[in-house]
Amino acid sequence: MAMMASGTNYLQKEESFMYDREKRFPMEETRNQARIEYTEKGVLHMASRRCEVLAISLSGAVLGIVTQFHIPPQFCLEIPEARIAKVGCVVMRINTNNTIEVRFLRMMAERELNRVFVFSTHPAHRDRVMDLRSW
Repeated sequence: MAMMASGTNYLQKEESFMYDREKRFPMEETRNQARIEYTEKGVLHMASRRCEVLAISLSGAVLGIVTQFHIPPQFCLEIPEARIAKVGCVVMRINTNNTIEVRFLRMMAERELNRVFVFSTHPAHRDRVMDLRSW
């Protein structure tokens, strides 16, 4: 059996279109209250935890949440003030400063992103207004 070169294996050649080749959209700082929902113990128990959306783009977000507890690899994100419900997310990275980077399972629409910024408490979004016809 031949040995592979050190540091390489067959998994390094695998790639995912969504996470490896997809265009990266720039993150924009925001400050919105949100909630993550996930199942524990298989599908027996539904749990939810509060968090804060610190930055968001069309394809991902940075969430502020206490990382000392178990964070599931997949969950649903809700931003109630902007009426955004159940956006599927995958954890990409857990940082030591109580933030996690997530990717959305579907791209967020521009309308939804604008609603997030309208309800943001970040100073950069203070003058954002919403078109009521797009609500």
